[in-house]
Amino acid sequence: MAEPTISWKTGGCHCGAVRFEVLASGEVELLECNCSICRMTGYLHLIVDKNRFRLTKGAGKLTTYTFNTGTAKHHFCAICGVKSFYVPRSKPYGYSVNVRCLDEGQVTVGRISPFDGQHWEEAFAVAQGNV
Repeated sequence: MAEPTISWKTGGCHCGAVRFEVLASGEVELLECNCSICRMTGYLHLIVDKNRFRLTKGAGKLTTYTFNTGTAKHHFCAICGVKSFYVPRSKPYGYSVNVRCLDEGQVTVGRISPFDGQHWEEAFAVAQGNV
């Protein structure tokens, strides 16, 4: 079977002050986390390595929120409040892009897998094969 074609996909916040690109295939697999912040914001995670993400506009328009361990860096547009990407606790040297913030038609969602963020430590250990 042929390797899926990957290319730079574009996205951003609601008002357009923050724009980014993410290197991804045309069909993506996502995580849906049930932790308090992801559940409340309806976030769908496309997690990528740092070299597969580029902030192209609006670095000065971002504000950052942290809680609990402080590892995750939740970046929000200071104008419209949308969190289109952040540095996740599970991959602090990468990014999680909210697939809902990609420009229309950039990707097709192949599968959405649940992640039990309400019990983060246990769920992460299981996901890493450590249990």
